[in-house]
Amino acid sequence: MKNQIDAILKTAFERQASDIHLSVGVPPVLRINGDLVKLGDKPLMPADTESMSKAIISKTKWTLFEEKGELDFSYGIPGISRFRVNAFRQRSCISLSIRIVPRTIPSIDSMELPPILKDMAEKPHGLVLVTGPTGSGKSTTLAAMIDYMNKSMRKHVITLEDPIEYLHKHQKCVVEQREIGFDTTTFATGLKAALRQDPDVILVGELRDLETIHTAITAAETGHLVLATLHTSSAATTIDRMIDVFPANQQPQIRLQIASVLIGVVSQRLFPTSDRKGRRAVTEIMMNNSAVANLIRNEKTHQIPSVIQTSRAQGMHSFQSKLDELVKSGIIEMESALPYMQGAAE
Repeated sequence: MKNQIDAILKTAFERQASDIHLSVGVPPVLRINGDLVKLGDKPLMPADTESMSKAIISKTKWTLFEEKGELDFSYGIPGISRFRVNAFRQRSCISLSIRIVPRTIPSIDSMELPPILKDMAEKPHGLVLVTGPTGSGKSTTLAAMIDYMNKSMRKHVITLEDPIEYLHKHQKCVVEQREIGFDTTTFATGLKAALRQDPDVILVGELRDLETIHTAITAAETGHLVLATLHTSSAATTIDRMIDVFPANQQPQIRLQIASVLIGVVSQRLFPTSDRKGRRAVTEIMMNNSAVANLIRNEKTHQIPSVIQTSRAQGMHSFQSKLDELVKSGIIEMESALPYMQGAAE
C-alpha cells in the first residue's frame, strides 16, 4: 500500500498540484491551481485509506492518532518532495489531506512578493505577522523570509512548526527547526524555551492562544525578531484578534505593547493566474508607523485601512488596491477576483 500512496503523491507532484485529498467514496482528488481534479474514477474504500495511513504513519504516531482521531505530520519521498499530512477520522473512516511542500524554498523575488518583506527581515527586533486563511501561502512566505536571512545575514534562527515543512540548511545563519508534538509539546512551551537558546530570530508557526501571543510579544520586546502567523484576513482584524484574546483588564497594556513592538502585518490570499499555470499571492501590507501605533493605542484600529491607503510611499498597500492592480494587468482574471472586490480590506 505504501507503493500505491507514493504513486499518487508522485503523480500529484508531477501535475504540480498543491494538495491531495484521499477520502472514502471518491477517487483521489488533486487541487491544481485552485481547482479540484479527480485522479481516475475508482472510489477509495475504507480499507484503502486505512492501509495508506498505516503505510506512512509510524507506530508511535499511529497510537497518538488512535487516541486523538487526528494527526499532523510530515512525509517525504526521496528525490521527489516532502509532504505535510493531516490524517483524521470522519464517519468512522480515515481521510488524508496532504499538502505538497516544494523541494526548493522559493525566494521573495521569485514569488513576486513586495520587496518590503526584505526590510522586515532585516529588522534587529520586533514582531512581524503573516496572516491569511488556511492555504494562503503563509508558511511559504515565512520560509522565503528565513531563506533571505539565511543567505544574507549571520543570525541564530529557531523555528517552531506544526509540522516542519520546508527544510532549511545552515548557510550564513544557524537554523534550528523544532516540530510541535515531537521536539516540543506546544508553541507556548517551545517559545519559552527558545528565549533561553540565544536566538536572534524566532519563527512561530501559529499564534494560537493567549500564552503564545503574550510570550511572542515579550520575546519581541526583549530584543528578538519574531515572525508568526495568524488566521486573519486583514491588518486591522489581526490587531483586534490579538488584543481580544486577553481579558478586558489586560487589553490596555497589550495595546501599548503591540504598538511598541509591531513591525508590520502581511495579509495574503492566493489566486489562480490567468494562464492557469500557477497561483499568485495578493497581499495587504501594513507597516507600524506613528499613525498606526497611535490608532492601536487609542482603540481606533478601524481607521487603519485609511492609513494604509495614504501611506503607499512607506511601502503599504491595501488588499483591494493590489487585487485591482493585478486584475488590470491581466495577471488575475476578473472572474476569480470578483467575489473579493468589495470589502476585502475590511
